[in-house]
Amino acid sequence: MSFKDLHLNPKILKAIAELNYNKPTPIQQKTIPFVLEGFDVIGTAQTGTGKTAAFALPILDRLSQIPDAKKGAKKIKALIVSPTRELAIQIEENFKQFSHYTNLRTTAIYGGASMQPQIEILKKGVDILVATPGRLLDLHKRDLIVLDYVQTLVLDEADMMLDMGFINDVKKIESLCPCQKQTLLFSATLPTKIKILANELLTTPKNVSVSAISSAAKTVSQELYMVGKPKKIELCLHLLRNYISGNIIIFRRTKFGVNKLEKTLQKHNYKVDSIHGDKTQSARTKALNKFKNKEVNILIATDVAARGIDIPKLDIVLNFDLPNIPETYVHRIGRTGRAGAKGRALSFCSVDEKSYLKDIQELIEKKIAVIDEHPYPLDPKAKPEIHKKKGSKYKKGRKSEASKKKKKRWY
Repeated sequence: MSFKDLHLNPKILKAIAELNYNKPTPIQQKTIPFVLEGFDVIGTAQTGTGKTAAFALPILDRLSQIPDAKKGAKKIKALIVSPTRELAIQIEENFKQFSHYTNLRTTAIYGGASMQPQIEILKKGVDILVATPGRLLDLHKRDLIVLDYVQTLVLDEADMMLDMGFINDVKKIESLCPCQKQTLLFSATLPTKIKILANELLTTPKNVSVSAISSAAKTVSQELYMVGKPKKIELCLHLLRNYISGNIIIFRRTKFGVNKLEKTLQKHNYKVDSIHGDKTQSARTKALNKFKNKEVNILIATDVAARGIDIPKLDIVLNFDLPNIPETYVHRIGRTGRAGAKGRALSFCSVDEKSYLKDIQELIEKKIAVIDEHPYPLDPKAKPEIHKKKGSKYKKGRKSEASKKKKKRWY
């Protein structure tokens, strides 16, 4: 099947041809006809499957046929709700690329950035709005956004919005849109709460499922390095010097860990930048652009970047810290090996992370190949650290000051 077989607007076909999109992916083949026909859709697909185009292309096709769009009248007719700023920016970029030869206007609004420029664009009018929940509701409360003309509502990465506590916001946003509309819900997984949400918001939806979240891309080779926690940085440097190169994303669990590793790699003259939640939106966007433009070849990130960020030709994902949520592992390594390309995923595992490894391997239903030949192998006798509670007044063999005072009281 080709995109021409989907009977999309010739202007859209021209734009996607220039982007070298020739054959629709399975999620696109299954979803686009349903959206064009006006059905509600529940789409289950892991990252890297072409999900954004699966809803963007038919939305643009339908909007391009509306007379108002040709006359330049700009009211929000499609609303895409995204859990993160980075994903919102990525979706906006995709819509603009696909609609290059139309006069449809797209913009994204999100927190962590100045509100005034976003307000100015909204005043000029847009056809497609991509938004994070908080900023959207904030601007709506100020009467700066009107959702009365929304024809299609897209809830992207619904399970991530659930994890981030946005479900009530999502329900509020849906209620602000017209009752008669098309609703598309996309999620990497379908936990019970998401199924309940879908039942509440969607009407007789078509279900589309491609590549369950438990399956990592077959084109990604996975390697595991058992290593003591204090030696992870040394192992990372060893691999960078001798075995890995190209465009690399390194995932760490904490912001502190990201900053520490970034400083270490900079001292060793590596071209590196980072993104995490404490950085301003402009700093995060700048870091991503530097990485995409190959000004730096290493990007260190917390899981804020694990979903939705499309980085072409990413060679390697390095899990410096294993995630404590097994699905996150699949999202991380899904950054590489996209659209059939080959990729590598390397993971470090210390003794404290063995339980995480067990959960990950159960989810993906395979053992990750262990690489034994490296200078910093994990001591087989190593035991997990026991973390003592700081500031505890209670120690073995001693009574607390509070209990001593209590005995001295007379009643």
